[in-house]
Amino acid sequence: MTKIGLEIHCQLTNLESKLFCPCKANYRSYEINTNICPICMGLPGSLPRLNQEAVKKATMIAMALNCSTPEKIAFFRKNYFYPDLPKNFQITQLNIYGDTSIGGAGSVMVGDKKIRITRIQLEEDPGRLIYEGNSSKNQITLVDYNRAGTPLVEIVTEPDFENPKQVREFLNILSDLLENLGISDPSLEGAMRADANVSIEGEKKVEIKNIGSFHDLEKAVHFEITRQESLHARDIEIVQETRHWDDKRKITISSRSKEEALDYRYFLEGDIPWVKIDSETFEKLKSNMPESISSKKERYVSNHHIPNQVADVLSSDKFYSDLFEQSYTESNAKEIANIITTDLMGLVDTREKRESSKITPNHLRDLADSIQSGKISRNSAKNALYEIVKTGKDLAQVISDLDLGNVSDESELTKTIDEVISEEAGAVEQAKTNPQTINYLVGKVMQKTKGKADPKMTLELLKKKIE
Repeated sequence: MTKIGLEIHCQLTNLESKLFCPCKANYRSYEINTNICPICMGLPGSLPRLNQEAVKKATMIAMALNCSTPEKIAFFRKNYFYPDLPKNFQITQLNIYGDTSIGGAGSVMVGDKKIRITRIQLEEDPGRLIYEGNSSKNQITLVDYNRAGTPLVEIVTEPDFENPKQVREFLNILSDLLENLGISDPSLEGAMRADANVSIEGEKKVEIKNIGSFHDLEKAVHFEITRQESLHARDIEIVQETRHWDDKRKITISSRSKEEALDYRYFLEGDIPWVKIDSETFEKLKSNMPESISSKKERYVSNHHIPNQVADVLSSDKFYSDLFEQSYTESNAKEIANIITTDLMGLVDTREKRESSKITPNHLRDLADSIQSGKISRNSAKNALYEIVKTGKDLAQVISDLDLGNVSDESELTKTIDEVISEEAGAVEQAKTNPQTINYLVGKVMQKTKGKADPKMTLELLKKKIE
């Protein structure tokens, strides 16, 4: 039997400052080793000061994952030497005096499978290693400490995953949840990272680190399962160790023997007192929690009659669901949902494209209303949307500039229909006995008018002509 557990590290990217000092949490915009201070560098005489907002945001994550939330939390020093850890210890959490981490036991459903959350810890991120050089012989390692001290939540699961596919689905659910809470942007480089613990047939577990993406994590877990199964089949001992994912060779490679908790010499962080979270704070955080993704989906389906699959896609992405919420009316909700999921998602499918997009809720509202009123066809709406995303022009201006307005003049449309009937005599005869064939003729009219013919009027006129 395969058992897979995860340790997911999620940066609280939307906070202003680091976990224990005033340096900026958004380190990505700074020159290397400039977003630092005596506190995050651990210089003698410096003292940490806990970011209260980080405690609140981490508690919200615990609540969203159905975790227990203790009244008192404590911080510990985790001692180990590594170049990207300037203090030679990391301030983190540990449940040695009962549940004193930011979140206790919880659970998330992945399809029909219940994935248990062991605990959630609030801790500081270490710095970042940068490797330079073309080969192992001349490779050098550089350290950027800008990231050191960034607020980080570590989510530890029980080994409830049975295959790599479940792992990938869980990470997608978690990523959507964090974005929906407005706490983190998982699309940022390094904002969400995961390590996996893998064991088979009751053997010792192996930890896999250094994984750059969800896609690679899925591949790394799959490789490790295969490697362990091969060893087990040949009666070769599976060693408890830490292995790294080699992205170039797509294999895991041995890194070091797996440390135990005792190796880290944990002890209470004496410079940070125990933190009490009162009931009033818990209640306030609960009331400020945004609507959950599942609740949004249910509302979209029941209130606006949006198909399940469309509602699922729309509700799980905060960028698109926010656009929908700000643009829909009772009469056009279904049309706007269709525009977003069918057309817009293909146009702004990366972070960079979203940021440069000029689309607004008013654009979407105008576009949906114009389609429903027959002012433009859906095909023309697609072309208009592309121009709006690029330029931000009003829909009326785009329709005028690109001549996208529907051909709804009956005499002009009849002329085009007559041409199609003349050219497609065989299809016309088939349409008399097979009504479905008339859709082919509508398509030909749309083709001749470059998608500008009023579809409803075209269908009605064609039926009259064929009868």
